[in-house]
Amino acid sequence: MYEQYYGFVQPPFTLTPDPRFLYRSESHEEAITLLQQAIRRKEGFIVLTGDIGTGKTTSCRALLEQLERTVFTSLILNPFLSVEELLREVLLDFGVVSREGVRTGRIATASKHELISTLHEFLLALMPIHGSAVLIIDEAQHLTPQVLEQIRIISNLETNESKLLQIVLVGQLNLLDMLAAAEMRQLDQRISIRATLKPLNREEVEAYIAHRLWVARGSTAVTFEPAALDRVHAYTGGVPRIINLLCDRSLMQSAQMRVNRMTPAIIEEAAGSLGLRLPETVRQKKRKAAGAAPSPWRFAGMAAAVLALLVLAGLWFTPVDQLIDVRVPAAPPPPVYQARNAGPRPIPRADLLLPPPVATPPASNRR
Repeated sequence: MYEQYYGFVQPPFTLTPDPRFLYRSESHEEAITLLQQAIRRKEGFIVLTGDIGTGKTTSCRALLEQLERTVFTSLILNPFLSVEELLREVLLDFGVVSREGVRTGRIATASKHELISTLHEFLLALMPIHGSAVLIIDEAQHLTPQVLEQIRIISNLETNESKLLQIVLVGQLNLLDMLAAAEMRQLDQRISIRATLKPLNREEVEAYIAHRLWVARGSTAVTFEPAALDRVHAYTGGVPRIINLLCDRSLMQSAQMRVNRMTPAIIEEAAGSLGLRLPETVRQKKRKAAGAAPSPWRFAGMAAAVLALLVLAGLWFTPVDQLIDVRVPAAPPPPVYQARNAGPRPIPRADLLLPPPVATPPASNRR
């Protein structure tokens, strides 16, 4: 258990919606502020949307803790309820009926009209004490059109001055598309506040991790290298739930390695074990960077090419007579032939060199 190794009081990256771990990024702070103002002004319908894992449920729980004591709240986490079941859960959360009464009492068989009448009487009873009531429905994108229409009718419980019940619909981004449908036009027109939670940017990811580590109060310091934080942001896209998964697995591996500094290699290994992949745009950038990075062999080839060019340049500008020794060695003197034990050889006479004369026959032999 890495919690024991690092001395954490509690797991820093748990997936439970604990409001103490909520990091108020710019979008989270804006959304919670809008919800608080709308509840104080007793607005009728409020919508909070965000992508999967951006912290909608955690934000709602943090909002409930910040409301005044005179505000009665009901948080519905199961959207797959009928109209009657939804009304019973709301009355149970407001304290109008007990759990035993919902199961076996008269309220268990009450009609829809009776349930709405009971709710209306409770809301009117809050006026003398200056109280109010807030209904928060999580995962509202799963509500059926029939339930949404009944919720719209419940919102009509009001006085001449203000609404008796504030309704907050919390859901994914497609909740806005549902409300924009033609059959939901009457409900969509009643929405006064629309807030959206966005993923965290790179700086907010770093602050988010530091905040959760501080809340967990570990006795051993755990640090993330800047490059490791870059990896966390790239793999998670800034979604808090995925950040929790990745950091939790990374701490498990770092505890096994007995290290307190999170490196990019640890984040990469943890992401692989979770099946996380980088976005296509990030992978393309990594491939381009890897292709542009010169390897040692490339450096060697470039050095050889430069050396060859220098040699060729030297040959081009150096005179040929300096590159090649064109001096021809002197021919050796002709040999002098002399007779052994004799003086210098006499020069032959010219007549001796002529051919011998031809003999002339005698006159007596002439005819």
